[in-house]
Amino acid sequence: MNRCEFIKSSLLVTAGLTLDPMGGLVMAADNQKWWQRTIVYQIYPKSFCDANGDGTGDLRGIISKLDYLASLGVEAIWLTPIYPSPMVDNGYDISDYTSIDPRYGSMADFDELIEKARVRNIRVVMDLVYNHSSDQHQWFLESKSDRKNPKSDWYIWRDAVDGHEPTNWRSIFGGSAWAWCEARQQYYLHTFAKEQPDLNWENPSVRRALFDAARFWLDKGVGGFRIDAIVYIKKPPQFVDGTPDGADGMINVHSMTANTAGILDFLREFKRECFAGRDIFTVGEANSVKPNELGDWIGENGVFDMLFEFSHLNLSVDGEVWCRPRAWKLTELKSALSASQEATATNGWYPIFFENHDQPRGVNHYFAKDADPIKAAKALATVLLTMRGTPFIFEGQELGMANASWTSIDQFDDIQTRGQYEFALKEGLTPEQALDCVQQFSRDNARIPIDWSKATMSNTVLNWYRDLIAFRAEHEELLSGTYVELMAKDEQVFAFERALGNKKLITLVNFSTAEAKLPKKIATLKIAISSELNPTAGVLRPLEARICRI
Repeated sequence: MNRCEFIKSSLLVTAGLTLDPMGGLVMAADNQKWWQRTIVYQIYPKSFCDANGDGTGDLRGIISKLDYLASLGVEAIWLTPIYPSPMVDNGYDISDYTSIDPRYGSMADFDELIEKARVRNIRVVMDLVYNHSSDQHQWFLESKSDRKNPKSDWYIWRDAVDGHEPTNWRSIFGGSAWAWCEARQQYYLHTFAKEQPDLNWENPSVRRALFDAARFWLDKGVGGFRIDAIVYIKKPPQFVDGTPDGADGMINVHSMTANTAGILDFLREFKRECFAGRDIFTVGEANSVKPNELGDWIGENGVFDMLFEFSHLNLSVDGEVWCRPRAWKLTELKSALSASQEATATNGWYPIFFENHDQPRGVNHYFAKDADPIKAAKALATVLLTMRGTPFIFEGQELGMANASWTSIDQFDDIQTRGQYEFALKEGLTPEQALDCVQQFSRDNARIPIDWSKATMSNTVLNWYRDLIAFRAEHEELLSGTYVELMAKDEQVFAFERALGNKKLITLVNFSTAEAKLPKKIATLKIAISSELNPTAGVLRPLEARICRI
């Protein structure tokens, strides 16, 4: 398919139409929304594209790559925070919810991005960080000033208990989840860094202010929101100590506050006040919601359109602690993905993703150390683009980017990485062992600036993404068909069927570095597309990905 044919096909898909092999129009599933039939590309603006040469990516850099994104078939871009921020947590500590940080550009630049993206049939999706703000936000500056301020209860304050912190909760970034404020003579709660105080969602004024900020961006024409760390907004009615899970005598705050009963009431109000009736999509980040709970969060009666849940990402990590990695089997990954597919088969929709700004690169995370990174990238792309749901590509994933290598903890910019390193040392690991652990899981792996010289037609990973995206656009069964896992017990091959009526495709991906023999019923199927130039009937070569027709 040439470029013009691909663009024509993509436009037809957007309109709910496809072409049959004879060139005739075929109606797509009439109950699907635009965001169920598109591809979303996540941009971490700081590292995406630097237009003015100051060393930081910016809005004009994103504008300069819109044609590149359109050529991929992308119809929505999700921007991680571009609001004013002290950058303690790389933008997730927001000091103003309705402005643009000057390091990224101006509001005029943002408006231009919205318009130029719209011309290319691309919608801009914003990141909302509503569990906490920056400690430099005017709201917190007022709240901490004294206990009689009108915003005194916009954050979560508690008195000391026996002269120390109210509970033994450890923040996700390490150390106590409580910080002392001298002006108020009280502690405030921070699930993440001490510079990120948690907002008090129990206060209706706080909710109204947050909803107003969301509507501000909707009125500018954004196409939706990804909502960060949303499972933490509801706190338990009583704050009590938990059983320590580390040598520091503390317990991770996640296990004490995530997904507290009553959270859905807040989120239903959020949906009613901001999202209902608008042609947008919302996707929540929910690192604790299980597949069997998805019906409360998405679907007909859900609070979001999609939900990022992490069962397939957390196979290697024990409860947010990087220095306790565990080995996992392919059957566990397949089971996690298939459980989410089954949970959203008739109610809700699944966002398919393997990478984001908080995760290591997929070629390192899901494959053996000796795996060919190009073949591994193609293998993972095949799963990403043929499962049922909306694929989310993280910047550089389509170029086959891999983890970086560092020789010192001082080279890391990420606050969570440094916190995990210190925790590992307290757990008895040597500096070398601690560094090895954080290198595996550090968020900095995803935040390395893109080398745009790799975005050429000679990049075989990029070419494979283009081929797969074009193939996906041509096959309605990949857009709206059913999902059934095959070969569920196989520890080498991930196989599944996508079907719509009498049209059926089977995806076969060898996750191992050894040849994999296929069952007879599958071995004889006609190969539609393969990551190998000369695929062998009956077997999958190491890391080979192929799609077969029935």
